[in-house]
Amino acid sequence: MNADPGSARADGALRGPLPREDEDSHGGRSPGRAAAARGGAAGRKYVVEEVNRALVAAAGRPRTVLDVGCGIGLNGAAIRRTGARVTGIEIAPDALARAGAALDEVVAADITSDDAVRGALGDRRFDLLLFADVLEHTADPLAVLRRFLPHLEEDGHVIVSLPNVAAWPVRLGLLAGRFDYAPSGILDDAHLRFFTRASAIRLIERAGLEVLRVAQNPMIVRAAKELILRGLGSGGDPTDLARSLPYKAYHALVRPLEDVVAERAPGLLAFQNVIVARKPPRPRRMRLTVGMLTMDEEGSIGAMIGEIRKVAPDAEILCVDSSTRDRTPEIAARLGARVLRQVPPRGHGPAMELLMYSAAARGELLIYLDCDFTYPAENIAELRRLVEEEGADVVNCARTRARPAAMPVPNYIANRAFAAMAHAMHGIPTCDVHSGMRAYRCSVIRAFDFDGEGDALPIDTLLFPAKCGYRVVEMPIEYNERVGTSKLRKLAGTVWTMIRLLRALPVGARLGDRYERR
Repeated sequence: MNADPGSARADGALRGPLPREDEDSHGGRSPGRAAAARGGAAGRKYVVEEVNRALVAAAGRPRTVLDVGCGIGLNGAAIRRTGARVTGIEIAPDALARAGAALDEVVAADITSDDAVRGALGDRRFDLLLFADVLEHTADPLAVLRRFLPHLEEDGHVIVSLPNVAAWPVRLGLLAGRFDYAPSGILDDAHLRFFTRASAIRLIERAGLEVLRVAQNPMIVRAAKELILRGLGSGGDPTDLARSLPYKAYHALVRPLEDVVAERAPGLLAFQNVIVARKPPRPRRMRLTVGMLTMDEEGSIGAMIGEIRKVAPDAEILCVDSSTRDRTPEIAARLGARVLRQVPPRGHGPAMELLMYSAAARGELLIYLDCDFTYPAENIAELRRLVEEEGADVVNCARTRARPAAMPVPNYIANRAFAAMAHAMHGIPTCDVHSGMRAYRCSVIRAFDFDGEGDALPIDTLLFPAKCGYRVVEMPIEYNERVGTSKLRKLAGTVWTMIRLLRALPVGARLGDRYERR
């Protein structure tokens, strides 16, 4: 049921149909001509076009996206709804027209030509490059992938979707002596390369990228595509099925179960392998934002900003402020902080969400801490070093290796219990899932779509990166007496902790083998 699912090959994959004399000078069928089949009258080659669910779910909240071979723009349009500016690159005239209405910008260029890509993009760079079922249409997928990497930001991400030639229906066909090309699907007659999960990963690694995780769209219900289409009818537009009630019901009720099953045997049950990779981090000085959530902190905000300035004089200080009874925001602004008001107060989760994505919108490194002196600002220098010099993606400051004198015994027991649950449920060996002081590479924040509604957001912002291939370092810190009164909502925090621990179960992979305790 997907728009254009085939497979690619470089490094040990299978070749598709041999090129004909009327094909382009690169020796394979032009991806532009393959895309042209998605367009107007010839567009009936693909009777169904739909969003690549696993790819869109993996996109997070990037600032800028380049959708390579964007087709009619379905995937880019879905990611655009997160607030990203999406540029498509396409060559088929009919697809260009439709994508132009769906995306912020579409440029016409042949993705198999160095000159064409340079001419179209110049020196522009993007947070995220998408290759959604396009590389399999090219004679040299590795060359195409490498051609676009100069247009990727530092620490930027790449998401590649490639159909899985090792899916069980293809294997059964081979056992019966069949390997028949079709107008669409894994054996699409426009595909020049075919990939398994393993060879797809090798392709990404050969391009010099670091593979973080692999997701998949399942090949279970989809195996009955032809029967389903005959029963429902394909409609006059290839996007009709995706707007139908049965399709929506399938995604709401059946698809979550399929995802769980396919995760157990992805090499056999994946229709498409969706690979999330990135440009490997390199040691460098980064633009630092130090963030705080403030609410009636008049007694401490000035001194806290002073402490931050001592250890990070070049940092932008960002306050998300929900004060209603004092002059905290005015004092912070007078001392040079950037202040975002969230009034009436919406709680810790929405405030933290605003803080993280506001910092990630224009910075490279976020370190946040509370404004009540419980977390010593002097730790900022070490957190910064761990990210800038050692390549950590997240640094979690653990207060609870031993009980701090400033932390009441019930709070300490609760914190250790929640950490033990996280370890048992997710395999992450943390001792503090609720720390109020952490450092984040901003590209990692943008790689996820964190939902701040409710409390206990630090559960998600620790577990998601740890389970999705990022390097997380946990270091012990001192925890001091609080200045001012606590705003902690203990009952709500407990309930939301349990909710978030459960909701994180399907995310990424268990064990988090890149979680390092110092």
